Amino acid sequence: MVATKSKMLPLGIEAPAFELIDPRKNDLVKFSSETNGTGFLIAFICNHCPYVIHLKQHFPALFNNWIKNGIKIYAISSNDSAKYPADSPQKMASEAEKLGFDFPYLYDESQEVAKHYQAACTPDFFLFDQHKRLFYRGRYDGSKPGGKEEVTGCDLSDAVARMLGGELPPSSQKPSLGCNIKWR
Repeated sequence: MVATKSKMLPLGIEAPAFELIDPRKNDLVKFSSETNGTGFLIAFICNHCPYVIHLKQHFPALFNNWIKNGIKIYAISSNDSAKYPADSPQKMASEAEKLGFDFPYLYDESQEVAKHYQAACTPDFFLFDQHKRLFYRGRYDGSKPGGKEEVTGCDLSDAVARMLGGELPPSSQKPSLGCNIKWR
C-alpha cells in the first residue's frame, strides 16, 4: 500500500463524460452533458484498499440519502483487477449488493476515466454542481484506518450542503489520502 494524496484540481473545471459498465446489472451507465441532476459525485473507490474499507460502511447512509436530493452518485473502481482480484467486477457487484448501494459501482477497465479525472487514490472524491463544474475535491473526513477520529463524512457532507444551498464552495479543501490507483 502506497499512501497517496488526491490531486487538487482547479475548482470550476468541467466533469469529463464517461460510459462504464455496472457489473451488478451488466448495464452501460452514461454520464454526459445530457445527464441531469442537482449535483454529481464521482467517487473513485475499490474493494481492497484499507482507506476505503475504513469508510465503506458509511457510504450508503450518506450517498443513498443524497440521491433523494437529486444528486447523481457514481462509484468507480479503476484498479487493475488482474493484479488485484479483490477488485474484479464480480467482487465489485457483490460488495455493492452487500453494502446496499443505491448508486452504480462502475468498472473502469481501461483506466481512461481515472486518467481523465486525474484520480490518484482510493478513495478520491469529485463533487460537481448541477452545471457539471467542480465544486469540491478532497477528503471524506479526517478519519483514517487505525486512527481515533470517528468516520462522519463531515468534509464531503459540508460541501454537498453548501452546493445544495447555493453557497460558495468550502474555502478549505483538504486532499483525500488513500492507496494509489493500481495502474497497469
